[in-house]
Amino acid sequence: MKTDTHPDYNPIVFRDLASGETFLTRSTATSDKTIELDGVTYPVIDVEISSASHPFYTGKQRILDSAGRVEKFNQRFKNFGSK
Repeated sequence: MKTDTHPDYNPIVFRDLASGETFLTRSTATSDKTIELDGVTYPVIDVEISSASHPFYTGKQRILDSAGRVEKFNQRFKNFGSK
């Protein structure tokens, strides 16, 4: 098997900017920023949204009224193209 073909797989922290939650995991991603977690320094990657702040996972999902939107569209353009 060839050596040095795979990237390094190291511990890293992903920090959710919306909720402040941190997730310690392993990844091939790297970062210059670091964070100290439990007395150990890890590289940190800031993410906009994660399972801690996404509406689907938190149960705060909104239901869209698609029927109302279609009705509004049809009402607006009902006379379009007729002379």
